[in-house]
Amino acid sequence: METRSSYAMNLASGSLLSVAYILALLSTAIVGLPTRTVTWQEYSLLILSVIGIGIICAIAFPRIWRTGPKPRLWLTTTLVAVIALLYVQLRLPQPESNDISQFVASGQDTAQGQVVTIQGEVETVPRLTRSQKGQFWLEATQLTELESNENRGTTTRGVTGKLYVTVPLLQSTGLFPGQTISVTGVLYKPKPAANPGGFDFATYLTKEGAFAGLSGRQVSFPDENQEPTWGWWMLRQRIIHAQVRQLESPTGLLLSSIVLGRKAVDLPYDIRDLFIQTGFAHVLAASGFHVSLILGSVLALTKRWGTKTQFGIGLTALLIYVGLTGLQPSVLRAAIMGVGALVALLTHRQVKPLGSLLLAATILLIINPLWIWDLGFQLSFLATLGLLVTVPPLVKNLDWLPSVIAALIAVPLAALLWTLPLQLYVFGMIAPYSVVANIIGTPLISLISLGGFLSALVALISPLAGSAIAGLLYYPLQGLLELVRFFNALPASSVALGTISLTQLLLLYGLIGITCISSRVQLRGVFAGVIALTIIALPIWQSRLEQFQVTVLAADQEQVLVIQDQGQVTLVNSGETDTANFTILPFLQKQGINQVDWAVAVDSQPRFRSGWVPILESLPVKRFYDLAHSEPLPTDTEAIAEAVQSQNGIYEVVSTEQRLAVGATGSGEKTTLELIKAQPPIVQLQIKDQTWLLLGDMPPDEQKQFAQRSNLPQIQVLWWSGEPLTPQLVNILQPDVAIASADVIEPQAAKVLQNAQVELYWTGRDGAIQWTPEQGFETTLEANRTDAALF
Repeated sequence: METRSSYAMNLASGSLLSVAYILALLSTAIVGLPTRTVTWQEYSLLILSVIGIGIICAIAFPRIWRTGPKPRLWLTTTLVAVIALLYVQLRLPQPESNDISQFVASGQDTAQGQVVTIQGEVETVPRLTRSQKGQFWLEATQLTELESNENRGTTTRGVTGKLYVTVPLLQSTGLFPGQTISVTGVLYKPKPAANPGGFDFATYLTKEGAFAGLSGRQVSFPDENQEPTWGWWMLRQRIIHAQVRQLESPTGLLLSSIVLGRKAVDLPYDIRDLFIQTGFAHVLAASGFHVSLILGSVLALTKRWGTKTQFGIGLTALLIYVGLTGLQPSVLRAAIMGVGALVALLTHRQVKPLGSLLLAATILLIINPLWIWDLGFQLSFLATLGLLVTVPPLVKNLDWLPSVIAALIAVPLAALLWTLPLQLYVFGMIAPYSVVANIIGTPLISLISLGGFLSALVALISPLAGSAIAGLLYYPLQGLLELVRFFNALPASSVALGTISLTQLLLLYGLIGITCISSRVQLRGVFAGVIALTIIALPIWQSRLEQFQVTVLAADQEQVLVIQDQGQVTLVNSGETDTANFTILPFLQKQGINQVDWAVAVDSQPRFRSGWVPILESLPVKRFYDLAHSEPLPTDTEAIAEAVQSQNGIYEVVSTEQRLAVGATGSGEKTTLELIKAQPPIVQLQIKDQTWLLLGDMPPDEQKQFAQRSNLPQIQVLWWSGEPLTPQLVNILQPDVAIASADVIEPQAAKVLQNAQVELYWTGRDGAIQWTPEQGFETTLEANRTDAALF
């Protein structure tokens, strides 16, 4: 008994130390890691806070919890937490003195800057980006710069560092890891997220240990006869080619993604997005499900061969699968737990799943503490935790169903329960049909996965035989695709709730934890569900009730405005297709917007109207005002009108000097819009007590003529595209604030506004600019507003 008691105490102590280590790593999010640079003063305050909490626990908990950990263990736990904080700071990637990022000119980006040639070694197989370019990682070794125009010589220097490279698709064809190449293009530093909730490219690169990118134009080969050396990538390519040979693309790529994970396979984005939006993202992510299938199949097939043989074959299978998937954190977590199960089988001991999960997470975070911010690692850990602690009570409460059916319901429900808060925190989206879809699709996914693993294994020996086996899965794969398309086509298949706060996230997980610990799961579960809905819905409802916010989105040279008025939304302009897909729709999604009440098209250029197509495909528009009328009408007018009317919306072409109401607050105030001039567009917006003037690209001569009009309003906000402004127009309009939708402002315009003492913002420097009646104007990016910054 003493031995068992001692073992239990040691296990509890080890678990507490692991939890302290993990929580300390998570606490770095409080100071903003890894999304921003943290000063040592801020970090020291965090460390002191952790020490203070540890001392309080060491004093208070032994008195309250007499059978719990002693003061010495609490102090040891505090020491572990402090070490974790220092360790993660030590492991944060930092550029070396000769890192390639040190040679990027200040303010340089992909649109401008000096062309350079960088030589290095390819690290990854090229992948296709959403913009149809080839992308790969390059370990830079040499930088060649052209000197001044007078002296057309070159300067070559040795460099280090990892580089994010994009090149035209044909230029990336045939590249392989380990190959030495030279890439000519523009070197740039990544920018942080310019729009609220936008993709933070700088943080993404930092997590990967890189600090610069290269927009490549031409790839050349110092050694054209270089042959590829062996690597796991060759086996992956062998499997993918074998499965695509019989099934063709994209069906073969889908099978390979199910087997190896989407990070190892270049699956088309339209298929990938379908699976993610329907709640099937885990099917394309190499994870514990795949490892469990492999290990379960191996143990079942070798159950008559003895435990040592099972251990050896099982361990070999796990190592091969980890190598093929590319050392992804979620796979490593599952593999470590699988090794633990094999060790328990060999030693005839019982596995403690929760302890195994905690041990696996701790080992991985010791190897690389930065994985604590990897979304795949977080979701994999939470989903596994949910399966371990929530599936058994759910199955118990579903005992009135056949055990197989009960398990089919409990598994996806438990995984969703534990991952949904994090998904809302990161994406702000839910897939209402995901549980039902996964219940129906699980048998099909299991069959495809097992068949895909067999096909992959055989393809390593004989590609033709592996291809033939893959061909047998054609109809199951088509059935899975049809299932995903069916649920994706249902009304409200993907609903934007808006991202939740960190406080809401912690409250939800605290509630889930308390509910799972409780023995009265069914009763407390219903009550907890009501509380969870309140935690999510009440802040959203309150925010929608009170919110009035105007956002000028950072979209290069494109003028895009979003007005949020107590849940009603007005969108002015769509920009290009990429702007709609990568800027407007993500912003609306994270704001919890599922419908546009008023859409206003101002620009008549086809390129700057192309974004309406993906917007109308994704969101219903109740009323569409087309101000961009000209003779003849824009070529997309009929298509836009049909798309709006198919959603039971109203499409209307607006004439000059027609005043429109595009929103109303509870007090009766209206946001109005009036087209003053069609070509180039000039639009007056009355937003609460502010008058905004949207000014299109107008040459100086036309500005002078326009300034002579007698009925020009006195405005508070001038919104233009950063092009030259005449003093006459600025003096007549007398704006208090000027906002430029532009990466760079024309120096003369900045000087005119400065002389007129107009407060100036522009999206290229400040990111998105938001205005609320309470806070005034705020910017997404921190900017140094000095005179030098204007030019």
